[in-house]
Amino acid sequence: MPRLSEVIAELESLWPAERAESWDAVGTVVGDPDQEVSRVLFAVDPVQEIVDEAVKLGADLLVTHHPLYLRGTTTVAASHFKGRVVHTLIKNDIGLHVAHTNADTADPGVSDALAGALDLRVTGPLVPDPTDPEGRRGLGRVCALDHPLTVREFAARAAERLPATAQGIRVAGDPEALVRTVAVSGGSGDSLFDHVRAAGVDAFLTADLRHHPVSEARAHSPLALLDAAHWATEWPWCELAASQLDEISDRHGWDLRVHVSKTVTDPWTAHAASATSDPLGAPN
Repeated sequence: MPRLSEVIAELESLWPAERAESWDAVGTVVGDPDQEVSRVLFAVDPVQEIVDEAVKLGADLLVTHHPLYLRGTTTVAASHFKGRVVHTLIKNDIGLHVAHTNADTADPGVSDALAGALDLRVTGPLVPDPTDPEGRRGLGRVCALDHPLTVREFAARAAERLPATAQGIRVAGDPEALVRTVAVSGGSGDSLFDHVRAAGVDAFLTADLRHHPVSEARAHSPLALLDAAHWATEWPWCELAASQLDEISDRHGWDLRVHVSKTVTDPWTAHAASATSDPLGAPN
C-alpha cells in the first residue's frame, strides 16, 4: 500500500497547487504523510455527512473539491461544525485533500467532466490559461453538440444527465431557439459572461446565476442561459478524478479502492414549482 505522501504527490501532479487562484485554499488539510492508504473517497463538499460516510467506508483519504477552510480560522474546536469535521478525520486516521480552482482549470478538469456528462464535444477552454502553450487548460469549456437541440431539449438533457437536485435546471431565453454550441463552467459562472459572449456560443450552462447579471446578459444578446445547482455541475468531476486515480493506482500496482460519494450535499432540499403549464419550470 502507498503512503499518504505518495498518493498526495500524484494528486498534486494532476492539480498543482500553484495553479489555484491566489484566494483559494487547496492541498492537504489533515493527514499523516507516513500513513498507509488503501481506500479513497471523492466528494464535492467536506461536510460532516461526507466525513461520516468516509468513516463508514473505512477510507484512509477523503478528496474534496470544495475547501474546508477557505478563509483563515483560529480554532478547530469540535464545538464548531468545521472543527468537528477535523476531529472526526483525525480520530479515524483519515486524510483530507482539496483540489478546487486548480481542478477547475486542469486538463482534464471540472468543466471537462461537466461537458462529458452532457455528451458535449469540447473544442477548447472558455478562458484559456496563458501559461499553457498547448491551449488546453483554463476556466470553463467551449463545446459543440453532435446535432442541434432546442433550448428546451438541451435543458431536458441537462436535467436528465446531471444529478437530481431540488432546483433542477432554470432557463433564461427562448425555449425553442436552436443550440449548436455551448459554453459550460462548473460552479458559479456569472462572472464569465464577457468571455461567453466573445465565444459566440448559443447557450451557457453553469450555476449560481443571479438576477441582475442574467438580466443584463439577456439584454446584450439572445444567448440562452441554463442555471443548474452548483453541486450538480461539479459532482461529475468526482467520477473523472476517481478514474484518474484508478489509472495511477494501476500504473504503480497500488491496488487502491477508489469510491465516489453519491450523497447529495447541495444545500437546497425542496422545490415548489410556480403555477405554470410549462414543464420547463419543474424540477428534475
